[in-house]
Amino acid sequence: VCPYCVRAKALLKQRGVETIDEVRVDLNPTERDAMIALTGRRTVPQIFIGETHVGGCDDLMALDQRGGLMPLLQGA
Repeated sequence: VCPYCVRAKALLKQRGVETIDEVRVDLNPTERDAMIALTGRRTVPQIFIGETHVGGCDDLMALDQRGGLMPLLQGA
């Protein structure tokens, strides 16, 4: 339902990502608290590629525009 989540997943799929592990923080307050503790952010999505915290949707789009997304995906 989140438009930023939809955009982020669409970009990742365009770049060849077949499996996306989603953590639904809207359904589980404990997971939301863990996300905030881990990232320091309250907004969704919070995107990780492997162990690397990319940030939110805008951060993912900017990483892709700079040419950094594909190397990160290939290394994960």
